[in-house]
Amino acid sequence: MSNKIISTLGFALFCVAFSAFNLQAQSPNEANNNWHQWRGPEANGVSRTAKPPVEWSETKNIQWKSEIDGKGSSTPIVWGDKVFILTAINTGQVDASLAKPEDQPKRIFGITFPNTLYQFVVICLDRKTGKEIWRDIATEAIPHEGTHNDNDFASASPTTDGKRLYCWFGSAGLFCYDLSGTKLWQRDLGQAHIGASLGEGCSPVLHGNKLVIVRDQSRQSTITVLNAKTGKTLWEKDRDEQNAWATPRVIEHSGKTQVITTASNFIRSYDLDTGDIIWQCSGLTGNSIPCPVVEGDVVYCMTGYEGYSLLAIPLSSKGDISESDEIIWSVNKGTPYIPSPLLYDGMIYFNQSNQAILSCLDTKTGDSIIDRTRLNGISNIYCSPVGADNHVYVTGRNGTTLVLQRTQDLKILATNSLDDRINASPALAGNQLFLRGIKYLYCISE
Repeated sequence: MSNKIISTLGFALFCVAFSAFNLQAQSPNEANNNWHQWRGPEANGVSRTAKPPVEWSETKNIQWKSEIDGKGSSTPIVWGDKVFILTAINTGQVDASLAKPEDQPKRIFGITFPNTLYQFVVICLDRKTGKEIWRDIATEAIPHEGTHNDNDFASASPTTDGKRLYCWFGSAGLFCYDLSGTKLWQRDLGQAHIGASLGEGCSPVLHGNKLVIVRDQSRQSTITVLNAKTGKTLWEKDRDEQNAWATPRVIEHSGKTQVITTASNFIRSYDLDTGDIIWQCSGLTGNSIPCPVVEGDVVYCMTGYEGYSLLAIPLSSKGDISESDEIIWSVNKGTPYIPSPLLYDGMIYFNQSNQAILSCLDTKTGDSIIDRTRLNGISNIYCSPVGADNHVYVTGRNGTTLVLQRTQDLKILATNSLDDRINASPALAGNQLFLRGIKYLYCISE
């Protein structure tokens, strides 16, 4: 197995993997003023209303900084005066019937299976102060597999419609709360078995009264749609895919609500109501992590493991369009492995593999605006870029964020450093930017 897989490590980051946006459960203004899901209000990394600072440091423009116990690389989400975050806490309570990590067989990347009990925890913080409002131990369990050292057991981002909060801990379960912390329902969807035990990472997607869960793994992969009010399964389909961590994109188009998933064999569009495949297209590389993004009538899908691929596909497609003239344009260079792209008003930003090498393309033509340009100050990236107020924010794992002007040229406005390692993608809301590090959650505001 190639050492490049080491990147797959941060699925948390994919991670996570998160899209889908629907205004049936909330008004447009409410959604736009919050960051209610992985990749924000439009599931493309952009906030239309946020105006966060351009400059900050440990001593400048830090509204608050709260220590978060346990480990998690899911994005914090924001609704109203609350911030929600997931974490997995190793209690250290040993099950003597399980092999100690040091006694286990050697696995790739030194991965071991836990023999201690974990608490899977949901935390709600006050958006103004960072003080904890409530927390709940959703469940306790000893994980059946390990994760890569750069991944963790709380890598999927939560989502909310302003009434209910949905928290997905993968094999540890799915949990629904009201925003005051009362657990409304929970589901055990069974264990996933990820190749090489690299860990889980795909985030759930909420659309109206339906919740979408994709589980691509080394055994039987599935896509499941649940009733968001009750947690009961509406439909489930098997998928002919192996490991993938890309969060799906849900979009209404051509008279149907499409659930667009990316993976190694096919990009697929499912009918949200029935589970039928509307269209599919091959052409991506392996270990799919970046989530699809949509602009107008086109969805953009990409991968960057053991090769590079970006396809621009019309949402009006039908059937199998693999290698056909239906594909609007394609690119085979410079695409990301873990981070998802930022699609910002006709410009699609992404980095190469997990490196600080930035590209920006014209969404209509695929022509280069910025071509694989190295960013100084950062070297390795798991976070997905975000955009607001005509600015682009690119955060490296070393805790440094570059703020770029959204222009036809690469114009860096500021280089901002924090004393923490950052794998989780940022969230934007109001005049605040939220950055989750290994130790702290930062709220950055002037």
